[in-house]
Amino acid sequence: MKKLVIFDLDGTLLNTIDDLGQAANHALLKNDFPTHSIASYPFFVGNGVRKLMERVLPENSRSAQMVETLLADFKTYYNDHLADYTKPYPGIVELLEDLRDRGVKLAVASNKYHEAVQRLIAQAFPNIPFAAIEGQKEGVKVKPDPSVVFSVLAQAHVEKADTLYVGDSGVDMETARRACVDSVGVSWGFRPVKELNEYHANAIVSSPAEIIPIVENGIPIE
Repeated sequence: MKKLVIFDLDGTLLNTIDDLGQAANHALLKNDFPTHSIASYPFFVGNGVRKLMERVLPENSRSAQMVETLLADFKTYYNDHLADYTKPYPGIVELLEDLRDRGVKLAVASNKYHEAVQRLIAQAFPNIPFAAIEGQKEGVKVKPDPSVVFSVLAQAHVEKADTLYVGDSGVDMETARRACVDSVGVSWGFRPVKELNEYHANAIVSSPAEIIPIVENGIPIE
């Protein structure tokens, strides 16, 4: 049985895409750039908000200075509106409570900036005792660099072999691979199942409840 499950946040635990898209479009409008449809944002996110700002800008406007300007405007808006539409995916609260009751340690490893991660987790899951909550911090490389996973493992005092990493993107699957922990891709997030397969997810689930038997018995052998 796995002793620790590390979850990605956006697209895995929480559907944050509307609030992310609204904040990015606000920053674009403020700086006289065209906006994007909310439906396009799942393909912009996943590598941290600085990379998000690069991707939403027109290619000929992606200077370091403009990215920083857009990022500041994004954060100002997002900090006030980060939970306007954001909510857990169906079955996620029940999954976390089930794992908690089984004595499994829980953690979050996200490329979203750390302060926002902490606030969202506190609001969405006030009754879940996470062993570690890690967002993007200055000076620490973003996923798929495995540093954030190693930080979680150190805080939780759990070995790699006893850990499961759950996420919705190729970035997450590559993070797990580089950290040498088992991975589970979820089909309800921001990226298609094809991407999860391309990045060698050890297993793919279509509902949160399917994670329980993997935690109990390990990755299914096909």
